[in-house]
Amino acid sequence: MPSITQRLGLPRYEADLRYKEALAAYLKKDLDAAITKMNEVLNLLPTHSEYWAARGLMYLEDGVNDAAKADFERAVKAFKLEMLGHYGLGAVAFREERYAEALTHLEEAQRLDPSRIETLYQMALTLDKLDRSAEALDLMTRAHDLMESATDKRKPDAVRWLTHLRRRVK
Repeated sequence: MPSITQRLGLPRYEADLRYKEALAAYLKKDLDAAITKMNEVLNLLPTHSEYWAARGLMYLEDGVNDAAKADFERAVKAFKLEMLGHYGLGAVAFREERYAEALTHLEEAQRLDPSRIETLYQMALTLDKLDRSAEALDLMTRAHDLMESATDKRKPDAVRWLTHLRRRVK
């Protein structure tokens, strides 16, 4: 029989509070604190796919690919439509130069949330690695246009990639 705190959802409330703290630490670029807080979150509520994907993203940014991949896999296993899980698996595969696998996950992430700039951007880089430069140019153009309207700080990188891709397509 579930305890009263389980029935009332108190672990979820505590997990959400700590998740907000983890995100605040992440935004301050304090990855150690963010990951530590995510560990607490996952101890409270290990069934929530978003939490696994978020910690995976933190590990990815920290350069711990194996831990990131494990968390992204767990997120997608818990909820096959976990966009961030698919994005993360694509990013890890890209880092490990498994570009076809990267593209599969990135396409799924894009299908699940077509408005994500970083997915378009990463897909463009992946397509370029697969010698599909015309498609890469199209996606990078879309990413750049979204960055323009969102005043995204990655816009200069997108401009450099657009120049590179235009040369490759000619």
